Amino acid sequence: MAAQALTGARIFDGDRYHTGSAVVLDGGQVAGICTEAALPEGVPITRLAGGLIAPGFIDAQVNGGGGVLLNDAPTAAAMQRIADAHAAFGTTSLLPTLISDHPAAVTAAIAAAKAAVGQGVAGLHLEGPHLAPARKGTHLPAHLRPMTEADVAELAAAAKALAVLVLTLAPEQVTTAQVAQLAAAGARVCLGHTDCDEATARRYFDAGARGVTHLFNAMSGLGHRAPGLVGAALDDGRVWGGIIADGVHVAPTALRLALRAKRGPGNLFLVTDAMSLVGVAGDSLLLDGRMIRREKSGGTSRLTLADGTLAGSDLDMASAVRFAADELEMGEAEALRMAAPYPAQFLGLADRGRLAPGARADLVHLDAGLQVRAVWRAGALLGS
Repeated sequence: MAAQALTGARIFDGDRYHTGSAVVLDGGQVAGICTEAALPEGVPITRLAGGLIAPGFIDAQVNGGGGVLLNDAPTAAAMQRIADAHAAFGTTSLLPTLISDHPAAVTAAIAAAKAAVGQGVAGLHLEGPHLAPARKGTHLPAHLRPMTEADVAELAAAAKALAVLVLTLAPEQVTTAQVAQLAAAGARVCLGHTDCDEATARRYFDAGARGVTHLFNAMSGLGHRAPGLVGAALDDGRVWGGIIADGVHVAPTALRLALRAKRGPGNLFLVTDAMSLVGVAGDSLLLDGRMIRREKSGGTSRLTLADGTLAGSDLDMASAVRFAADELEMGEAEALRMAAPYPAQFLGLADRGRLAPGARADLVHLDAGLQVRAVWRAGALLGS
């Protein structure tokens, strides 16, 4: 792939801003950022009409998109279609996420992820089936079960074979010894869909769990005498947390408080928990034979089962960034960090999340309102 330079916009490299500069891409990687005057002679230049160039977004929890739900088709082709649907909203790397399912679906998803890793698919997230029935959310109770040694062996092998494997587990269904084995194999273990108390959460963090899945949702809440998983996670600097910033899953006030508490090592990052409706116009989908409907009201949108249970989201990362910048009062730069450098750090994706020499040339061009105008994945302009 020939070298090229992008200029005409402010550049946010994941840490700081550059003005009057160009980002140089070469062979699918970032060659560097320099002033226009210092551009190598003969490099083709694309001049953008203002706006902002930033690292492409990274989403660690994506159940579907573009009309495809991973549980319906745990194949490499489905994973790529999901990744391509979310790329339109600035996401250049994501983890297709399998919701609790039967063992054969887990095995199929692992095989599919091995084949799909590359253009937009960074690994795999298995959310269950080892979750607590008391905090099942939209997961089908019939699929929830304790982890066996055979499960540990399969997941440990998958963690060694995949660049990234995230596992959402509940202490009610998994032992600390099993968590330690999985963490040692390279899996990023997150606690979620659990009623565990603070002391239990801390034991599992000590065993190697380093994240919580969709903080506040489907877990024991923060009480002044019973801090629960939320309190334990916010108080432990080793622990990261994904948040769904849509104004529906968590009240903005709670997220602002969590953000003030969680600074430094072990941070919060944006996830979408998106279902298949992202990128399509439909208003319903099926999950395990159950109807999920999209409801819009007062500028917000939610996906729910018939009983009102939230069932993932139709959120995209660009919308989450705008919500974080405005409603969570963190400003543009920190919202962008929560969408790229922070998830990259949690997932161990050292080759992306920042615009630095040698990094993957994953970029998004945003206008003044943080709407997506163009996306480059590994240096290729998508949609061109």
